[in-house]
Amino acid sequence: MADQIDTGTQDLLAELDEGVLTLTLNRPEARNAMSGDMTAALAAQLASAELDSAVRAIIITGAGKGFCAGGDVKGMASKGDGTVGDNTIDGAIHRQRVNQRATAGKLYSMPKPTIAALPGAAAGAGLSLALACDLRVMASNAIMTTAFARVGFSGDYGGTFFMSQLVGTAKARELYFLSDRVSAEQALSLGLTNWVCEPEELGAKAMEIARRLATGPTVAYRYMKENFARAASSGDVDDCLDLEATHHIHCGQTDDHKNATKAFVEKREPVFTGR
Repeated sequence: MADQIDTGTQDLLAELDEGVLTLTLNRPEARNAMSGDMTAALAAQLASAELDSAVRAIIITGAGKGFCAGGDVKGMASKGDGTVGDNTIDGAIHRQRVNQRATAGKLYSMPKPTIAALPGAAAGAGLSLALACDLRVMASNAIMTTAFARVGFSGDYGGTFFMSQLVGTAKARELYFLSDRVSAEQALSLGLTNWVCEPEELGAKAMEIARRLATGPTVAYRYMKENFARAASSGDVDDCLDLEATHHIHCGQTDDHKNATKAFVEKREPVFTGR
């Protein structure tokens, strides 16, 4: 039975079920646009999940018919310069940096597998959050759009980095400059999503993937993510080779590796404990 977690706000719902933490962006009336409460709660839940051994995989999704519309454009319009809730541009920049690292940055660097489940549109910073995850599954009627150019923004929450890694810099620039809508099938073809399913199957599909990951070799996943991150940021082959060697030997000392090799010899499925 799933355990409901108090996030301190209705803007973010959280539940833990057999190692899978599901975080639901919950402002369906605003297409799950990011409020201050939502962003703070998401940061807090991700920070807690990183250190909680009971959490072995994470799903982030949206309530209702959308994933996340990104920033609260109406709030920005009322402020006039994008520095919502802050009186100085320097203060706004610092707050934005902290928020980005604690959410999109944490999803990317989290030493546990993360999955974005998109029931509908992922736009702007909402798309950045989805792209920060390791894997994505989209409903067949969902769309992606960078959207930033349409409101005179250059983009935030790491989207330029994540998208460039997934589709290459030329296509990423096209999608940012023109802000076209990308259908689920186009996203699958481009490599922006891993799976597309019927809308009514989205929750089950995301949970199926998450459960496979939650019962997998946790230590190995942690090192895999670090290897990928180093490959993306370093680009130096010897650096990546050395890191892989260190992590590979470390994994060989885990109970999961020892039990899995024994299961292989005995021709049975391994049972991973995360140790």
